[in-house]
Amino acid sequence: MFSGIVQTKMILTEFHKQTDFASLVYEFPALFAEGLQLGASVAQNGVCLTVRTLEQQADGRYRVSFDAIAQTLKLTNLSDLKVGDYVNLERAARFGDEIGGHVVSGHVFGCINVLAVEQDALNMRIIFDRPAELKPYLLNKGFVALNGCSLTIAEVTAETFTVCLIPETRDVTTFGETQVGDKVNLEIDPSTQATVDTIKELMASGQLAELIETVKNA
Repeated sequence: MFSGIVQTKMILTEFHKQTDFASLVYEFPALFAEGLQLGASVAQNGVCLTVRTLEQQADGRYRVSFDAIAQTLKLTNLSDLKVGDYVNLERAARFGDEIGGHVVSGHVFGCINVLAVEQDALNMRIIFDRPAELKPYLLNKGFVALNGCSLTIAEVTAETFTVCLIPETRDVTTFGETQVGDKVNLEIDPSTQATVDTIKELMASGQLAELIETVKNA
């Protein structure tokens, strides 16, 4: 589980890609690697990956590797990465941690496209396409995780949705370099998904009308 508060952006130092498999390698500063163990979860552009190897280097940094399988590469923008690219990173949340964003699982639903970027010295607005299959979950003022970053949807239209970024988010994450045409990982808010899917099931079964009538007559 993650909070959607990206802790840092880090350079991908090695990327070993095969047809349906890839290994991603970073050099973690000692502070960021503190307490990290083999098998731990780290979100990369919002994708939950497991620590495969962990080796301390002579300079005190840690060489940390992760594996991404075919399904992960198919659904996310990790397959488009190159050595030298910056990636949003967040260590897994622990019980007792402050959740400054919203609960994020690290299970990406797919990629969406950046349609427009508007920014000045203090403000940044990014407009994305709103895929038909995800429209019910992308609601005005609702939560969404984009490249692992917990954001609030500022506006929606039939075909698009918009988020607004404060300077801190723009500086700490990769969003400061976002360009039109970029593919961004999207995870819908689990609570929104649960609510919408429950209502859909009730409507399909006819139980919603019965429930509404029961409430009216209570």
